[in-house]
Amino acid sequence: MEHILVERDGRVAVVTLNRPEVMNALNRQMYAELERAFRELHRDPDVWCVVLTGAGRAFCSGDDVKEIMLGEQGEETVRRLREVRPRPTPAAAAVLECDKPVIAAVNGPAVGWGMDLALFCDIRVASELAKFGELFIRRGLVADLGGLWRLPQVVGPSKAAELLFTGEVIGAAEALEIGLVSRVVPPADLMPTALALAGRIAANPPIAMRFMKEGLRRSRTASMEEMGEFIGNALAYLFTTEDHREGALSFVERREPVFRGR
Repeated sequence: MEHILVERDGRVAVVTLNRPEVMNALNRQMYAELERAFRELHRDPDVWCVVLTGAGRAFCSGDDVKEIMLGEQGEETVRRLREVRPRPTPAAAAVLECDKPVIAAVNGPAVGWGMDLALFCDIRVASELAKFGELFIRRGLVADLGGLWRLPQVVGPSKAAELLFTGEVIGAAEALEIGLVSRVVPPADLMPTALALAGRIAANPPIAMRFMKEGLRRSRTASMEEMGEFIGNALAYLFTTEDHREGALSFVERREPVFRGR
């Protein structure tokens, strides 16, 4: 892949958006590579957590306006959206459907689809230099699933409406205040912080983690009865896993557990 880098650090995969010369703006090739990367990580049994970040001074500045909106690539996007039953953006679906926990390490501007991309992740850690903005209204467009579906869940409907209707850009401090990010750190500490968090997550049993993430997904729309059914079925399966037995034995034996994903 040309515009997406994937590196491994034990059970943690680091995905880097790599078009720093245009602040990691997305063209169709980059969208396709992002989708491919997350589909492969979703299937990889050796990856237990993913960190997503951007090369250079930006996380992602959104769509490459010249290519996606004003060039031939824009015509292809319009054709896809005019299908009888248009599907979500494939790259968005790939990130959202990844059953490994995904941490966004936001190192600079995350605007337009870049902010949506950060919202597709489960956890967002921001540098003090991070900026967030749903710029779609300023381009005569609406946000993707990140802005119109995930943002209200994260910051509440009123604040989401304010950000979506104005297209204003906010800094890291305000993002922390409204709950858009879980922590803000100095730029030099961003990747060490994200990787340390990913390491703590990846130390836990991956089968239970997949069920935990699926439970969070369902909690957005499910009733109490539906969630109760999901939890019961999940526990019935998890009680049969080797990792559950290891977790119980390590507690009784007063030692650190060693999980194997079985």
